[in-house]
Amino acid sequence: MRKIKKAVIAAAGYGTRFLPATKNQPKEMLPIVDKPIIHHLVEEAVDSGIEDIIIVTRAGQMPMEDHFDSNTELENELKKSGKNKRLKKIKNIPHMANFAYVRQHSGYPYGNATPLLCAAPLIDDDEAFVYMFGDDLTLSDKPVTKQLIDVYQKEKPTAILGVQEVPDEEVERYGTVKYKDESKNYEIEAGYEKLPAKDAPSNMALFGRFVFSYDIIKQAKETPTGKDGELWAMDIVNDLAQKGKSILAQPIEGEWHTTGDPLRYLKTSVEFALRRDDIGDEFKEYLKERFKS
Repeated sequence: MRKIKKAVIAAAGYGTRFLPATKNQPKEMLPIVDKPIIHHLVEEAVDSGIEDIIIVTRAGQMPMEDHFDSNTELENELKKSGKNKRLKKIKNIPHMANFAYVRQHSGYPYGNATPLLCAAPLIDDDEAFVYMFGDDLTLSDKPVTKQLIDVYQKEKPTAILGVQEVPDEEVERYGTVKYKDESKNYEIEAGYEKLPAKDAPSNMALFGRFVFSYDIIKQAKETPTGKDGELWAMDIVNDLAQKGKSILAQPIEGEWHTTGDPLRYLKTSVEFALRRDDIGDEFKEYLKERFKS
């Protein structure tokens, strides 16, 4: 099995829930403390052994590309000011991985699987790859992406979907999975998009971490659009499951945090801040004092 070294990050949305902040910048560039959302995603991928990052973008997202490039003027200014720690932080960014950018154009349908079609020419037909949604972050001792890669290399399925249990009142916000009876390796029969808790097959919610074989891309080219005329990753996975392909929904060790709307973005920012070695303790004391009853 070839080493999994590529990750595709879907970052072509408009971030309309965050207007006007996202009027002229990608939502993925909103900060979680002092790093943009997408920077955290890239770090997780790199810490999991990924070498090549393919970011699927749209028109108007140059700030995201600039972030992972060098800024000579800023570097020179920091060097002159003797701010060497800050200089080191930004000089290392372009060297985190090999970056490639692909535009999602109007010739494709909209949907959370459309970036797979856009990135397909950059994926070899005999290699597996990581797929990440641009608004889902994780906190864990072992990177969640690495957890999924390790299971993929052991079980060799067609696809692995990262899942985490959510409360009943949250189920309808996410896709959920139905496991095969007596499945010992978390193999699923099917997945379902945003069902009410009373109809959902489980509380195991899908989020934006996957390891896919190239079969997913081949099937994406054949799967018709589904709900709301969009191309859904779950429809592609279900088509392959019906063909007898092995699809695993792997519970992760750690925490999944979404930045998909302002409230959850704020909660995610707090969780990341509390875990910072430099400001976490002081921030925790502030929160205690601020909300003392």
